[in-house]
Amino acid sequence: MRSVDDHVHGAGLAGQRATSKWLGYWRLGSVPDETEGMNSSAELGTWSVRAVNLPEHANNPIHTDVGARAAGYPSAIVAGTTVYAYLTHPAVEAWGVDWLTGGGGELRLKRAVLDDDLVHCGPEGKPAENPTDEAMTIAASVDGEVKATLDVWEHAEAAPLRDGEPLADVVVAITDEVARYGVRSGDTLPFYASNTLVHPAIWPTLANRVFVEELVTGPWVHTRSHIVHQGPVRIGDELRLESRIIDRFETRAGKRAVVDIAGTVDGRPVARIEHEALIELNEG
Repeated sequence: MRSVDDHVHGAGLAGQRATSKWLGYWRLGSVPDETEGMNSSAELGTWSVRAVNLPEHANNPIHTDVGARAAGYPSAIVAGTTVYAYLTHPAVEAWGVDWLTGGGGELRLKRAVLDDDLVHCGPEGKPAENPTDEAMTIAASVDGEVKATLDVWEHAEAAPLRDGEPLADVVVAITDEVARYGVRSGDTLPFYASNTLVHPAIWPTLANRVFVEELVTGPWVHTRSHIVHQGPVRIGDELRLESRIIDRFETRAGKRAVVDIAGTVDGRPVARIEHEALIELNEG
């Protein structure tokens, strides 16, 4: 039986291609001087949650027991967007509105989180790949094993949308159900309701929608996202996503794609996302 890590890690170094290729684009000039006073890892708290798959994830067979087992996994894999929702909890609890409207993070899904796993999220220090960076790393662990990490910046900036193969724009009305993705996944932080702000899990969730509508036809696996928050989003807003494919490549695990996405509300920038996924899984 295929291990739970094969598709996520089967690409080896090739699976890191987009991260290393595009990282400088996001970080170059992305951390302003005021981050010198950024909170330390001790100020990022810890919390735990029981992982769940929401009903809408069933449209990707990898998030169902039947589909996951057919692909060689022991049980349903929890959506990467849900794992991201869990990882944002310490950052939002520590930095609040500042992070949601002007911060950012790099999500790396390292190993599969399975439905009903008990996930522990907390600070892990500086990013291993760039320990001199101003980022702090939050890790999601199950039984002591790190399953995903989120390198977070309290303040971040994004360069303009890059050239690439254009995809159809996606327009989304921000309803209560869309806004409450994080709450429905188990992140019950009361901050969002009290500030009438949308949970940041909306960004990888909507980036996944771009992939579903434009790029994938069967089981697929979200592997990485770099997200920069540029402004507030609230229930009732109409969000437009402009997307361009900036890379495609083959790996041992299957075909990957990297898409650059710009989110706007009434022409106002609210988020930038670089989203990577295995869009076609190899058999065996």
